[in-house]
Amino acid sequence: MNGEQSPCAPSDAAIAWDQLKWSRHERQVRRLQARIVKATREGRWGRVKILQRLLTHSFSGKALAVERVTGNKGKRTPGVDGAVWLTPASKYKAIGSLRRRGYQPQPLRRVYIEKSNGKLRPLGIPTMRDRAMQALHLLALEPVAETTGDPNSYGFRKARSTADAIAECFLELSRKVSPQWILEGDIKSCFDRISHQWMLANIPTDTEVLGKWLRAGFIENRTLFPTTEGTPQGGIVSPTAANMTLDGLERVLKEHFPARVRDGKLGRRINPRVHLVRYADDFIITADSKERLETEVRPLVERFLTERGLELSPEKTRVTHISEGFDFLGCTLRKHGDTLLVVPSKKNVQTFLQKVRGIIVESRGIPQEMLIRTLNPVIRGWANYHRHAMASQTFKAVDNAIWIALWHWAKRRHPNKSGRWRAEKYWHHTRLQRWAFAIDTGERSAAGKTVWLKLARASDTKIRRHRKIRMDANPFDPEWYGYCEELALFRKRVHTGPRRSEHLLHEEDQQPVVKPAPHPRGLEPLEPDERKPSCPVLRGG
Repeated sequence: MNGEQSPCAPSDAAIAWDQLKWSRHERQVRRLQARIVKATREGRWGRVKILQRLLTHSFSGKALAVERVTGNKGKRTPGVDGAVWLTPASKYKAIGSLRRRGYQPQPLRRVYIEKSNGKLRPLGIPTMRDRAMQALHLLALEPVAETTGDPNSYGFRKARSTADAIAECFLELSRKVSPQWILEGDIKSCFDRISHQWMLANIPTDTEVLGKWLRAGFIENRTLFPTTEGTPQGGIVSPTAANMTLDGLERVLKEHFPARVRDGKLGRRINPRVHLVRYADDFIITADSKERLETEVRPLVERFLTERGLELSPEKTRVTHISEGFDFLGCTLRKHGDTLLVVPSKKNVQTFLQKVRGIIVESRGIPQEMLIRTLNPVIRGWANYHRHAMASQTFKAVDNAIWIALWHWAKRRHPNKSGRWRAEKYWHHTRLQRWAFAIDTGERSAAGKTVWLKLARASDTKIRRHRKIRMDANPFDPEWYGYCEELALFRKRVHTGPRRSEHLLHEEDQQPVVKPAPHPRGLEPLEPDERKPSCPVLRGG
């Protein structure tokens, strides 16, 4: 593969980039990744190192790495050198710059983003070349990470998502004999405190290149700061490296708490029901008693993390009974009797509504069409995230809150107009919705009918059962290719309905109904009726 193509051979780099046969390069990289999986499973680490070197020196791997960093959302975000690869010629020339000999990464550009608790999260932005080098080595590292990873780890892994983690929690906690106590764990500053020595000694990759990334430092306010611990958030390889650092915790728990252990007091065998579900640095551990979690499980977890330079966050780590409920990945899981309910958490709903209201307030002077196009992906994305939970009543309450915010938006725009005038200008009646925040786009359908642009509603999202991925599935293993492709097609078929983009409506869907004036007292938010669930309880599997 090293001699299959020379990046300097074509005279016109732009034409050469456009003529790359991506399916061929993807097939060759995938074949090498399958060989890495086989060698990892057999424990032949020398063979793994040889195959990784072969992949990182191949033209196909380098081309796919450049294509990844120039095709994502951060392609226009430069590093400390200010360089970006936007033209086909620059992308093709970048392939030849990905060489290990003489490689020295540049410092990261430090930026900050606000967290949900008001604190700032530091991010390190590498240069385009460093990003491409990380993407190249990640192609060789991911097959090892998937093969050796914990079965119930769902963060930063291919074909796995938060929905899989929530479904696994449901499977572990929904039965009558399920454990009743949960340890909610959160690692304090996980990315910033991982031990460099541990990663260099335990992560099977090119340690020379990995060490250079870890010690590259960062620039803030034109000052260079060294990095002695942690892996920078913002790097392509950082999530996988952090995930591999935490892998092994589930195996340690199974070794210390097997399915059947002898109780010293009672003299009989019991099942401690210790199970781990982890998404990145957030995890829960179940057990049959509060004492077991506090005196046995938590100290074991703390020792495991101490070896890696990490510690639990005291403010976010606590033990909870399932009847009280707990928040995990934006959902609240709580058991009422023998029934486990999974609903969007109050904090998640409030954060979403705060974001929507902020967009509406900031859009006081923009046209209605632009406001709808800004809100639609936000509303639809949040609703799709919670479509696997018991969220229909929450969706209705959210729609009502958005309606009220839009009514105040229209009132601020036209303070001297009547409520009936504002309703007739911005809202329309359709066959499926009485109050549709919509506008005439000026376009016409094939039949000559008017095309309307309608605001998306969360309640239009159907509640769907999520098919959880199997714990031992490996998307880099040829034995699992068929399963992963079938699972992806199933999820795509279930999650994408036959709807028009941006909620376009045709004139034949409109009904000439006289719109009543708004209620003089205004509208109050709808309160979900928790006693009458309107959708099935989430069931994974």
